Amino acid sequence: MSFNEVNAKIGNYRWGICAILFFATTVNYIDRSVISMLKDHLSEIFNWTEGDYSNLVISFQIAYAVGLVGAGALIDKLGTKIGYALTVGLWSVASALHGFATGTWGFIGARAMLGVCESGAFPSSNKAVAEWYPRKERALATGLYNSGSNIGAIVAPLLIPWMLVHWGWQYAFWMTGALGAIWLVLWFIYYEKPRMSKHVKPAELAYIENSGDEPAASEQEKEPSVKWVKLLGRKQTWAFVTGKFFSDPIWWFFLFWLPSFLHSEYGLKDMDISLPLIVVYTLSSAGSILGGWFPKLMIDRGRDVSSARKLSMFIIALVPLLVLFTQRLGSMNMWFAIVIIGLACAAHCAWQANLFATVSDMFPKKAIASVTGIGSMAGAVGGILIAKMAGLLFDHFKALGNIGTGYEIMFVVCAVSYIVAWLIMHVLVKHYVQIKDL
Repeated sequence: MSFNEVNAKIGNYRWGICAILFFATTVNYIDRSVISMLKDHLSEIFNWTEGDYSNLVISFQIAYAVGLVGAGALIDKLGTKIGYALTVGLWSVASALHGFATGTWGFIGARAMLGVCESGAFPSSNKAVAEWYPRKERALATGLYNSGSNIGAIVAPLLIPWMLVHWGWQYAFWMTGALGAIWLVLWFIYYEKPRMSKHVKPAELAYIENSGDEPAASEQEKEPSVKWVKLLGRKQTWAFVTGKFFSDPIWWFFLFWLPSFLHSEYGLKDMDISLPLIVVYTLSSAGSILGGWFPKLMIDRGRDVSSARKLSMFIIALVPLLVLFTQRLGSMNMWFAIVIIGLACAAHCAWQANLFATVSDMFPKKAIASVTGIGSMAGAVGGILIAKMAGLLFDHFKALGNIGTGYEIMFVVCAVSYIVAWLIMHVLVKHYVQIKDL
């Protein structure tokens, strides 16, 4: 039975839930992207060096990592509906506060608050996917909602430079705060667990709960959340931690430094930068969706979930190796570099769709937000390290009049990270099957 036939027969309310998660992720990444879009303008106003900017990025990452210490466990305790609402409400306030900053320390404080508050985003979304989708659809659902990160990154270069020119930089931050408030209204109206939702048909509810390896929903709700110390003793947790630690920093690097790369290497700024960024993040969005669809295709054709997931992730991990050729081909034509970076970002999003799905492959629902939080914290720590590395490299080579060498070094790191992550994950966990004794 095809994907459309399944939805026509059983109902598709779960995809409406996915649309709301997509909206949240879009707003989340608009919030994160604003600072990179305004980097050159704000650097002139506040006299920021590359090191100063890297410290702003690091303040977000440190706070994000600290927030993740408790975010996943808190969401497992509060439940998806209240936990995600709290997350979005607080990060919207943090985003708006950027517009009131009058100096570097004001931005550092606002970035830190944003980082703490956004730490609940992916644990909440991943838990919602586990509640609303059978195993074979979870990577697809994750890919769809996670594609919002790319839509946010596409909207930012269209909207932020225009707002800068016509209204001033402060309005860019205030606007993203207002988007979060709109999302909260939709969330409270439409989100419930499947068994509590009046919109879900009995056939769709049965389809959602037919994962084959989990207890009935009524039994799951009686189970307490799992303590971190117990999760840290599992090699499955460390496999997810590895995947996040090696891959998340690459996305952070492109998100925060791609506009600066296009400016330093090709002289692009303000509205000129919009089209290249739109191309990169459009490719990324396609990668997110295709990355979620690919293992589902293999599962539908007879592969088990574990082998489909592993093969998908291995193929995806090879694509970023193209980044090794960014500088050489980009010297011939800027668009070669843009397409290569776009394909690498698409591979990252495809990787993330499957990486998040490995959590629900290996853990019961009661532990999903907590494991997601642990792994995301590792990714944030990796992001801190790569931000500091980038800031030091770029300041060093900028002083020598050759900042391009700094980017060349960073691109080598970006190229090899995913295949290293896949190899370590494979050594740790041979088969992605669910733990039964938590």
